[in-house]
Amino acid sequence: MDQQETFVSHLVELRDRLLRALIAWLLVFAVLFPWARDLYTLLAKPLLAKLPQGGQMIATEVVTPFFVPVKVAMLTGFLVALPYILYQLWAFVAPGLYSHEKRLVLPLVVSSTVLFAAGMAFAYFLVMPVVFGFITAIAPEGVAVMTDISKYLDFVMTLFLAFGITFEVPIAVIVLVRFGVVSIDKLKQARPYVIVGAFVIAAIVTPPDVISQIMLAVPLCLLYEAGIFLARFFARRAEEGYRPLSDEEMERELDRIERGEH
Repeated sequence: MDQQETFVSHLVELRDRLLRALIAWLLVFAVLFPWARDLYTLLAKPLLAKLPQGGQMIATEVVTPFFVPVKVAMLTGFLVALPYILYQLWAFVAPGLYSHEKRLVLPLVVSSTVLFAAGMAFAYFLVMPVVFGFITAIAPEGVAVMTDISKYLDFVMTLFLAFGITFEVPIAVIVLVRFGVVSIDKLKQARPYVIVGAFVIAAIVTPPDVISQIMLAVPLCLLYEAGIFLARFFARRAEEGYRPLSDEEMERELDRIERGEH
């Protein structure tokens, strides 16, 4: 009976925290909604700057001019509310973690958020101008480049997601090494495969030009190396500071988790 009550209480807490996260997202979206058109204009700026004189974007569906800016506002609202959303997730899982796990998870969550945002910024300020400059430059004579705003949003979100995930590579490498899933020597041996995989991924998610593919593949390889370097440091600290819990300490930890203490 106690286990059932505990399970129900966890479900209730999960519902409450998800509801808080959703409310925070909707509140930020409501604040940003009046500037939805401006947000889309800012998002489209890298392409608009590369279009020839008189070039413009188009909407091929009736409701697209309304829904696309709204989508941009919703996505922007999610990014702005993401720290609070992650906090709610952290607050839910924290009582079930050991003390040393808490010390590790929170920095990983913060650094993952920062790196994902850095990947998006890299795509927006460096990659997109190069990609759109290439696309408009190779357009045949007499062909007007007029991209549909919905297709443009899908393309940009793909780039943001690709570069955001790419910038998470050091975190993934550190976690794998820190929890003993793979050794640093194995990661070094996998370098040739990582390089090949980086260029394959770049060829899939970027336009078919060498420059944009290199701008994704090279950072991926460099971030992989950065992850190996940092993982060596974290692994050394883990080995120096690691000590198995005694039976008494294990009992105290289990009691603390059952009581739901942080």
